[in-house]
Amino acid sequence: MSHDSTGSSSQPHLLGSNPTPWEPEPEPHDEKKPIHPKDEYEPEWVHGLTLVMVIAGITLVVFLMLLDVSIVSTAIPKITSQFNSLEDVAWYGSAYTISSAALQPLTGKFYTYFSSKWTFLSFFGLFELGSLICGVATSSKMLIIGRAVAGMGSSGMLNGALNILAGAVPNKKRPAMIGVIMGVGQLGLVGGPLVGGAFTTYSTWRWCFYMNLPIGALVGALLLFTRIPDQKPKPPAREVLQSLFLQKFDLVGFVLFAPASIMLLLALQYGGNSYAWDSATVIGLFVGAAATFAVFALWERRMGAEAMIPGHLVCDQIVLSSSLLSMVIFGFTMTLSYYLPIYFQSVRGKSALVSGVNLLPNILCQLVMAVVSGVLTSKLGYYLPWGVLGAILDSVGNGLLSTLGPHTSVPKWAGYQALVGFGRGAISQVLTEPKPMIAIQNAVQGDDVSTAMAMMTCAQTFGGAIFLAVAEVIFAQALRTEIPRYAAGVDAAVVIQAGATGFRSVVSSEDLPAVVRGFAKSVDQVFYLTTALSVAQFVFAWGVGWRSVKKEKKEERIEMEA
Repeated sequence: MSHDSTGSSSQPHLLGSNPTPWEPEPEPHDEKKPIHPKDEYEPEWVHGLTLVMVIAGITLVVFLMLLDVSIVSTAIPKITSQFNSLEDVAWYGSAYTISSAALQPLTGKFYTYFSSKWTFLSFFGLFELGSLICGVATSSKMLIIGRAVAGMGSSGMLNGALNILAGAVPNKKRPAMIGVIMGVGQLGLVGGPLVGGAFTTYSTWRWCFYMNLPIGALVGALLLFTRIPDQKPKPPAREVLQSLFLQKFDLVGFVLFAPASIMLLLALQYGGNSYAWDSATVIGLFVGAAATFAVFALWERRMGAEAMIPGHLVCDQIVLSSSLLSMVIFGFTMTLSYYLPIYFQSVRGKSALVSGVNLLPNILCQLVMAVVSGVLTSKLGYYLPWGVLGAILDSVGNGLLSTLGPHTSVPKWAGYQALVGFGRGAISQVLTEPKPMIAIQNAVQGDDVSTAMAMMTCAQTFGGAIFLAVAEVIFAQALRTEIPRYAAGVDAAVVIQAGATGFRSVVSSEDLPAVVRGFAKSVDQVFYLTTALSVAQFVFAWGVGWRSVKKEKKEERIEMEA
């Protein structure tokens, strides 16, 4: 029986890297009959009730992870009011994404050398611990720590789900299974703002995190005592820990990358808020981040092919363009998901639930366009035109969002969001397919595919963290300028301290319209950033190459027949 168990041809771009098999060296006196587990190992496919339990378990995990991306967006205004932490908005997203980005390049190596099932459950357990910390948080700092822990757990959940799937079912069945898993996961992404708004309005925002715990217990019941075979043979964990294999994890690279990223985020967070931009603290953080990133680059060059981010992939036009494209797309997506609810709740005075409903034009149009462009890409073959079209629609839509005011009509703000949603749906054909990152798969071969995928995912989450922090800098500085401009008698510091919704209780009824106007103008300036990122998206989209999906699929069929 012959199986194609690489699984790499069916991974979505968020699913991270796919492990390569562990092949022990043959015994020195057994040259005539070397041992090759790659040839001898026969996967034990899962069937029946066990398969149902495995698919249900990993589907719930993907659902929770994508739900966690969007559920907190409509709860943030209430959180800032409770903790008096409007200046920490960026950290609620950045702590999650930067911790995920820092670990992302390492997760594929964990799945290479350790049991997929137990590695997956370990990451999921870390995610659940982070959710618990967020739920019981008594301060903004505690919530940020919880988000960071949850982000570390999320870094290995999606690619772990696919690795488990690759060991459970044969290659020909995986596309359908992936469709089910990602379809249910998308429901979490779409329903997140509504669920978060409902919890925040009718109960407490803490249930946005508490709800992960009972679902996590169900996942544990489904997977903990279920035998799940690995896609490839793995050495014993003790042997890995005692061997030189740990050198392949590039832990030094991780130790350099993580603090450099944190110093950069701290500099952006402190600048203009806790410290002046020209203070020794902020300058020191920027210099420290730059120096550490420089050392990281030198170390990665020294590591060569074993580096977290190999130099030969950074120099590849398509890989680099795809990574930069993913970075700016996720950057403006995260920024919109956090600041559109602030607009609806702070400026329009809507509840958390209603603000979630008001985000539907953006989300639903993205899903519709993703389906339409996917069908047309399969028929016409080329995906680059969708990337260019998506960038144009995103640029126009974000530009129009920067004109929102306190009394903008429903057709206008809904139409502006729809344009952005259509653009994001179109660009998804460049970065997401039933096969992961089709542009990158056309550019690199073999083991470089999984490394390039991890590199793009890292760029995506890193971009979300950095640009969300930049958006917070813009928003905080704009509030300090616009509130005195429109409401001269109001102390901007008091308004900011009260939070995104709490400011209405500390401002007089006479000054409230002027303060709301200042909030609207401040949010508009954040959308200048998303517009700039959309224009950058247009530039980077051209770098992914003019390739035909139909030609690639034909070549795959020929190879399979051969």
